Amino acid sequence: MSDVIIVGILSMLGTLSGSIFGVMKANKLVTFRLEQLEKKVDKHNCLVERMAVVERDQKTAFRLIDDIQEQMDKKGKGE
Repeated sequence: MSDVIIVGILSMLGTLSGSIFGVMKANKLVTFRLEQLEKKVDKHNCLVERMAVVERDQKTAFRLIDDIQEQMDKKGKGE
């Protein structure tokens, strides 16, 4: 084999291994960032669920307050 062919094959192998290494490294970074994003989404979803419970409890509390005010108004008017 001539020197030109050997250099060409070695260059090709170096380029392929560098490309494969680069793709694998980029894939690891993308996977890591997706995991971090999933964690943030999970936290957000938990917050949304908790806020739904708080809003429901708040509506109940406001209804109770309104009922108490109505009872006080009735007692104040002498009914």
